Amino acid sequence: MTTQDRRIERRWEQLHTWGPYTLLGVGAVLTVASADPDAPAAKWYAAGALTLAALVLQLWWHGTGHREGGRRVPSRAGAVYYSVRWALALALTWLNPFFAFYAAAGYMDADETLPGRWQRLGLFASAVTVASAQSGGLPFESPVQWILFTALLIANSGVQMAVAHVTEQETRRTAERAATIAELERANTALHQALDENAALHAQLLVQAREAGVADERRRLAAEIHDTLAQGLTGIIAQLQVVQNTPDPATGRLHTGRALDLARHSLGEARRSVHNLVPAALAEDELSEALRKTVADWGERTGVRAEFTVTGTTGPLHDEVAATLLRIAEEALSNAARHAHPTRTGVTLSFMGGEVSLDVRDDGHGFDPLALPARDSTGGFGLPGMRARAERVAGSLTVESEPGQGTAVSARVPLLRHDR
Repeated sequence: MTTQDRRIERRWEQLHTWGPYTLLGVGAVLTVASADPDAPAAKWYAAGALTLAALVLQLWWHGTGHREGGRRVPSRAGAVYYSVRWALALALTWLNPFFAFYAAAGYMDADETLPGRWQRLGLFASAVTVASAQSGGLPFESPVQWILFTALLIANSGVQMAVAHVTEQETRRTAERAATIAELERANTALHQALDENAALHAQLLVQAREAGVADERRRLAAEIHDTLAQGLTGIIAQLQVVQNTPDPATGRLHTGRALDLARHSLGEARRSVHNLVPAALAEDELSEALRKTVADWGERTGVRAEFTVTGTTGPLHDEVAATLLRIAEEALSNAARHAHPTRTGVTLSFMGGEVSLDVRDDGHGFDPLALPARDSTGGFGLPGMRARAERVAGSLTVESEPGQGTAVSARVPLLRHDR
């Protein structure tokens, strides 16, 4: 219900509460103003007593309950109140037709006091009282008054029955709309719950897919180590054994050279493989603490002022997410030291709702991101590698830099908490 609807309901409630008092007062004032001074005293006493009784009845009804949702509902007490009020109104109208104003109060609250099948009867009874007053008041003294009364009764009751029918239809439609709205709210709540469950299931499936990917990557690394590093070490051992067992210096130098070549190749393979391993810094510390130590160590090693900041609610992240952000930070700091030569560097880790962002900024030389040279075999992990790491966990990486304006590297990844 809107504010406007509540305001209208409150005004209707005030009308139903204070309307009978007002109509009784109007009838009493008009009766006194139009009364014959020579009328018998008994008539005055009777009118005063009935008016006082009507006032007491209204005060009693005003103080009773029988409400649901702020509105009165039909009840046995309501039927008694309506009947007694009608009788008092009829008696007062008999004394003076102006009391028909009070009788008209029966038009206002029949739906709140009388049960459904009695409402039309109550409206008809009120129409009888009002029509008798309109036709000159009781008792009727001529056939013309009876004819006029009959015509007015038909007109009053017809109008009231039509209004009652329209009111019933509107009440029924209002109830149906309320039921429809309640059903829509229940459906909307169920839909939200389904969407939440779907989002949770999607996140769970994403985690499981990533864990499966990590397991596959570990198996790949194990096979790669077996096929490259282990075979390389076996070859080195074989070459050194030949050197150890040969008396010929030329042969020894030849096999020593071959062993050195195998060692260099194996070292390159090892460096390439360890990029995909979980960092040792995360073995005991959460990501925020590992980054804090990494930034501090980098600042001491390079002599550059380095600051680390954490925003949001921290907590343990999924191993793959934490490892990805730490590797990106390490590579970004390494690139800054090798290429940018900054005087100040800042690293910020932000926990924002459903994602985590890592920002690495420096005031170094800067560069044109569109004019990067091709990566060679001796280079580091590089921007393409950092971007690939972020994308591997459904994240993204952006780089903003201009020559002489410093560099900002920003990685955003989903916030996946540790599932242990």
